[in-house]
Amino acid sequence: MDPLVLRKGIVLSDNIEDYPGGIIIPIDKPYRWTSADVIRKIKFTATRHFRKKNLKVGHAGTLDPLATGVLLVCIGNATKLAETLQSHDKEYIAGVTFGATTPSYDLEKDIDMHYPHEHITEERIREKLQEFLGEQEQIAPLFSAKSIDGVRAYEMARKLYRKHQQETGNGSTPDTRKVFDATAEAVIRSAKIRISDIELLHFYPDGTSADNRNVPVRQEDSPKNLRINVTDTSGLHLPSAEIRISCSKGTYIRAFARDLGEALDSGAHLCSLVRSRSGDFKVEDCLGVEDALSALSF
Repeated sequence: MDPLVLRKGIVLSDNIEDYPGGIIIPIDKPYRWTSADVIRKIKFTATRHFRKKNLKVGHAGTLDPLATGVLLVCIGNATKLAETLQSHDKEYIAGVTFGATTPSYDLEKDIDMHYPHEHITEERIREKLQEFLGEQEQIAPLFSAKSIDGVRAYEMARKLYRKHQQETGNGSTPDTRKVFDATAEAVIRSAKIRISDIELLHFYPDGTSADNRNVPVRQEDSPKNLRINVTDTSGLHLPSAEIRISCSKGTYIRAFARDLGEALDSGAHLCSLVRSRSGDFKVEDCLGVEDALSALSF
């Protein structure tokens, strides 16, 4: 039995037995929310709606806190499909800033190193992007959900980061970069990924247009969600690019940004990320969290 895909306008009954295949809710994950935040919110409301305490709720593929876009929430028997859904190819729209790096490869941590960037042009980016097409080996970021001997990599990363802050009395430094890169290479096995299509959508030589695209605090944000740090780099006016990437399961776009910066003889980090497609689910067809909660709250 196929699951019900919740869309706008669909009214759900309060009996989960009416959905033997379960329910899939394609959510446009809010900025600064963790994937776990979304699941907790949906599960709390769905449990009350269906009056079922042991209701299974999960998702098919984690999104970073500073990313938005398609997050597939599975309810009931649809949770059995999570692994299959997660295995489908995905598409991302990535904002990449050149000339600086961070330990997390995005804006959740402070800049640790600056690099030359005056030589980076639209033509050079287009040329280098073609080298990323096809199968390749990729080392995931240490700030990731990769499992290392039963421990999530981000747990190790957070301990290292706190230790470094205590020892140096400040945030990210060049030494931070060396520690994190060396640790990642030592404990995380490279994984085979595939990039099937890649396209430079825009290039901003001074970063101005990219800076203006910073995601604002939305109605769905709360003080709890605002605990997620966002480093402000707008005053640096570093060159930025917006890149569309179609790729296989397990591809880390933050790691792609790192590798692209190195390929351009510089450094780079993500300044924005949208998962625009997961399998056949597109971001324009997704529900906001409030829309999903409304369907579970009659």
